[in-house]
Amino acid sequence: MMKRLALLALASAPAALLAQSVPAPVPAGEVFTRAQIGRALSPPTPAAGRTNANPRLAPADDGQWTMPAKNYAATRYSAMAEINPANVAKLRPVFGFSLGVNKGQEAAPIVAGGTMYVVTAFPNLVYALDLTKPGAPLKWRYAPKPLPAAQGVACCDVVNRGGTVDKGKFIFNTLDGQTIAVDINSGKPAWKTQLGNINKGETMTMAPLVANGKVYVGNSGGEMGVRGWIIALDEATGKVAWKAYNTGPDKDVLIGPGFKPFYAMDRGKDLGVKSWPAQAWTIGGGNVWGWVNYDPELNQILYGSGNPGPWNAEQRPGDNKWTTGIFARDPDTGAARWYYQMSPHDEHDYDGVNEQILLDMPFAGKMHKVLIHPDRNGYVYVVDRTNGQVLSADPYGPINSSEGVDLATGRLKVNPTKQTKLGQVIRNICPTASGAKDWNPSSFSPRTALMYIPHENMCMDWMNLEVNYISGTPYVGAEVHMKPGPGGNRGVLTAWDPVMRRPAWEVKEDLPIWSGTVVTGGDLVFYGTMDGWFKAVSARTGKELWKYKVDSGIIGQPISYRGPDGHQYVAVLSGVGGWAGAVVSGPVDPRDGSAALGMVNAMSDLPKKTTAGGTLYVFALPN
Repeated sequence: MMKRLALLALASAPAALLAQSVPAPVPAGEVFTRAQIGRALSPPTPAAGRTNANPRLAPADDGQWTMPAKNYAATRYSAMAEINPANVAKLRPVFGFSLGVNKGQEAAPIVAGGTMYVVTAFPNLVYALDLTKPGAPLKWRYAPKPLPAAQGVACCDVVNRGGTVDKGKFIFNTLDGQTIAVDINSGKPAWKTQLGNINKGETMTMAPLVANGKVYVGNSGGEMGVRGWIIALDEATGKVAWKAYNTGPDKDVLIGPGFKPFYAMDRGKDLGVKSWPAQAWTIGGGNVWGWVNYDPELNQILYGSGNPGPWNAEQRPGDNKWTTGIFARDPDTGAARWYYQMSPHDEHDYDGVNEQILLDMPFAGKMHKVLIHPDRNGYVYVVDRTNGQVLSADPYGPINSSEGVDLATGRLKVNPTKQTKLGQVIRNICPTASGAKDWNPSSFSPRTALMYIPHENMCMDWMNLEVNYISGTPYVGAEVHMKPGPGGNRGVLTAWDPVMRRPAWEVKEDLPIWSGTVVTGGDLVFYGTMDGWFKAVSARTGKELWKYKVDSGIIGQPISYRGPDGHQYVAVLSGVGGWAGAVVSGPVDPRDGSAALGMVNAMSDLPKKTTAGGTLYVFALPN
């Protein structure tokens, strides 16, 4: 079977809000800037009160890091402040660990009870390291032995985004569609549940969310014609509690009388069927391969659904519910509460799976319970998480594929000159298919009230192709060539002010930023670059304060924790790969610009800047 990695590597708003809608569009074919797509009026004046996460969602920091997002609010904020701008220049590596897997390492190290847990890219090895002993020796190693054939149907490298420690178990997913709970003392599996079917093209790369006595997981495979779902497992036994699809009839999507979307475009009977051509919803994507939140305040889970399939949108007229949107569901039953679709009839692979940060935030004179979602389509959405109303949607990078978001209807204003066509190359579409940002998560500091968004600055040329569905094979229907965006830099770190709806500062990087960020109580932001630099910048100004060159590019999620000795540590995995790094982790021919779904055209120089790898690095101040 061919190496598919080379092919796929992949109601109305209040008047106060309507007054802030998008001004007249810029001439067709131009790149819209923040000033042009921003606000018609000045940003809202902050009300009394401060943007922060509710303590039930982000409890006081105990120094551990037990889930990839740090807490249910997904702030990825460490209150540790021993490392700060005055001493960060002294930061040095104190131990490391070779993962034995030279593929894209996207996981967050997990720290609980004096032990660090790491799960690798395929074959999804799990390591437990004893932090109470010098050099953090290995306590145990677990090899789940996923089916090798899963590698052939993986969309965007054989990555894994991490596991979670809860109630004495380390819980993670494997590429071949298993969810496994490993006893943290013995390193032996407590239970295994097979959920995905690689013969259909299903894989699992996302990090499970463990909350409310359940484990919430979703599948990957939108580029293989896989139908997306989310499943809740019983945390104690691994048995399926409920399953909800993201396409199809209401009974499959778990839509009932309690489903109350805010916008009219998301209301109606069986929209998951009627908004598709006949039977197209059965192979329509909408996968859950990104981030899931649990909101104990409102007793709901929140997650984004992926792109519709195929990429050739002319083969699937309609809004293609329930793809590229955000669902709120009852965590116990899966019943849908509300839904909002960011990109109806998505034409540009703008999955809705990126992170949501759950905050209490002042807006238009009062506090709101919101989720903040930087979408692949280029807008930072601030959504009232009680009902799904979009309070604001502002660009955080160059956009010309759309002309703003209509806050009255919630609908994206598509730019007709950038709509994709069969056999016709549409040039200079911004952002690119991997989005203004991809899966790699942002962080939020309650000290600065800023959100630190790692993202990219790339555009693309796109031509639709006719494609037929064959189970377990690529189902894409597009030829894409990506390229650097305006200014030539391919990456940006943006400190975003969600109240003022604009950047506080930005740092430009040559390569896309494919790592996550972590922000600390010492007012530092840590992130990695694809050419292998691990960096610390000021959370208040963006000034670079420290960097260290590691063995391979960084696309993982950094963390900061308190060690058993009481000191602060920062940890990250190196190992370039993923969609953007497929040209290194491959095999991908760097001379073929269309390889890795067009990503190689923008990243052909990456093999000159870094090599494949896979290493845990842990840093601290000298004693």
